[in-house]
Amino acid sequence: MPGATDRLVTLRKMVENKPDDPRLRFGLAVELLNRGETREGADALRAYLDQAEDEGNGWGRLGAALADLGENEGAREAYSRGIEIAEGRGHSGLAEELQEALEDLT
Repeated sequence: MPGATDRLVTLRKMVENKPDDPRLRFGLAVELLNRGETREGADALRAYLDQAEDEGNGWGRLGAALADLGENEGAREAYSRGIEIAEGRGHSGLAEELQEALEDLT
C-alpha cells in the first residue's frame, strides 16, 4: 500500500516541521491507529493532548487505544477525562459514548 506509506511519511515530516501544531499530531495519531500501530498511536495522542484543548474525542481514542493494549487503568483515566471535557463542552452524545466504553472496561 504505497499511498498509505507515503501518507505516514508525509505526516511525520509535517509534525517534525511544525511540532507545535496539534492538528498535525492528531492526524498522525489517527493514521497510526488506523494502521494498527497502537502503541505509537497512543503516544502520538498523548503528545496531541499535551498541546490541544480537545473536545473529548482525542481522550476517547486514547482510552480505546490503551484498552486495546491491555492498559485498563490508563484507559479508565482517559475515558473519564474525555467524559468530563465532553460534558463541559455540551457534547452529551460523546459523553454517553465514552461512559459506555468506560463501563465496558469494568
